[in-house]
Amino acid sequence: MADEGLISHKREPIKSSVGNAAAQKRRQHAVTVGKERREALMRTKRLCRVGVSGDSDDASLDDADMMIEEEQSILEARTSSAVDELKLAVAYQGKGETQKRVNALRELRRLLSKSEFPPVEVALQAGAIPLLIQCLSFGSPDEQLLEAAWCLTNIAAGKPDETKALLPALPLLVAHLGEKSSLHVAEQCAWALGNVAGEGGELRNVLLLQGALQALARMMLPNKRSTVRTAAWALSNLIKGPDPKAATELIKIDGVLDGIIRHLKKGDDELATEVAWVVVYLTALSNVATTILAKSDLVQVLVERLAVSSSLQLLIPVLRSLGNLVAGETHITNVLVAGHEITDNAIQALVKCLKGEHRILKKEAAWVLSNIAAGSVEHKRLIFSSEAMALLLHLLSTAAFDIKKEVAYVLGNICVAPAEGSGRPNVILDHLVNLVRGGCLTGFLDLVRSADVEAARLGLQFIELVLRGMPNGEGPKLVEREDGIEAMERYQFHENEELRSMANELVDKYFGEEYGLDE
Repeated sequence: MADEGLISHKREPIKSSVGNAAAQKRRQHAVTVGKERREALMRTKRLCRVGVSGDSDDASLDDADMMIEEEQSILEARTSSAVDELKLAVAYQGKGETQKRVNALRELRRLLSKSEFPPVEVALQAGAIPLLIQCLSFGSPDEQLLEAAWCLTNIAAGKPDETKALLPALPLLVAHLGEKSSLHVAEQCAWALGNVAGEGGELRNVLLLQGALQALARMMLPNKRSTVRTAAWALSNLIKGPDPKAATELIKIDGVLDGIIRHLKKGDDELATEVAWVVVYLTALSNVATTILAKSDLVQVLVERLAVSSSLQLLIPVLRSLGNLVAGETHITNVLVAGHEITDNAIQALVKCLKGEHRILKKEAAWVLSNIAAGSVEHKRLIFSSEAMALLLHLLSTAAFDIKKEVAYVLGNICVAPAEGSGRPNVILDHLVNLVRGGCLTGFLDLVRSADVEAARLGLQFIELVLRGMPNGEGPKLVEREDGIEAMERYQFHENEELRSMANELVDKYFGEEYGLDE
């Protein structure tokens, strides 16, 4: 049965105008996550410099200068010669033929590993792919298979057309993921396939049709650290969408859920990072996957990892996974944060991220909090009574704009309770008064004055709460004191109909002809 699609963010009325575009936003969040991975020193496609076994074989020792750049023309000439030597080795039949092939493959592999921009195009033009496919044939020695797969891995890390040149090799690469292959050969093939999957949807679809998803999933189940890490990375590239079908299929494979939780709980930071990225795409793309994960111990495991880890590379996907889960449908959110203890622990862990120096962590932590704050009134009170409040107020006035906008969502959601029907949200008075007294009005008016439509809408929604909800009719005076009338009047002829209508309605209702006559 087809998955029903992307999960929508369940927002309180202060965020309802954003919620209508939630599915599209979530899709963009999922498929553009590569930017955050680059900032966290992660790459969608990866060159293989050191073999998957991690051993210092004679090749590595002989090539102590492997990372030294050479003149490109010399490197290209040597690569063309290496492919010619491989042709001779493949054609040779006689004593020592296996070692001859291995030596030729090793030389080509060294050349494809030397430079930040390997001479892949030259290797392809010289006819490397058909030769490498021959060297991947079943029954070949492991050393030969490993060197051939390593060459294909670095070719797949090249430009799009270079990666697509691996199409004829894909069936054999997938086949070598099976139980008949040695662990090192299977892992190197998984690395090559991860690079292929990272190229885009067309190649991902080919791999899915060839059974790569099931084969890679099996490799993620044991407790073999390096193999699991490589398989998880390849899987995250394979399922990252935007079609939810692969994510839904993956979570249904026997053992995958248990494997994810076990590796997140007990794996080191590098292993847990790759597994967490799998969870990011599962929860971003598939309702089925999110529901299954929500019913497990995953949230508690993510919160525990968030609390103890200091690794930026790990914290980013953990935060994103947690936020995706909490941003699910209401019944999922209520299950996730039903108990005070796990909510308190989550808030404490998020406070740690808000206190950190890295902007991505602050933004992601605020996003997670905004979704917790979009839950029940009890959730809102737990955040309101926590250390997070002082930090959020400070960030609203001092942080970069993108962080400030996420913080504003948290503060706005804390101040409203769901209304019956489709009416305006009810104001949680003590929260609103406390925040306004804490100086948040200036920050929200800055959003109103911004050129960002979403931020301006959010600012106007909060101003409406202030005007309507502050006791003793003091809301209009507070807004006027902060030059709020001028901020709203700038939308009098704005091209955005929704903003124009919101601002004009507020000015007319609260600052019309009768305003100030009773003073």
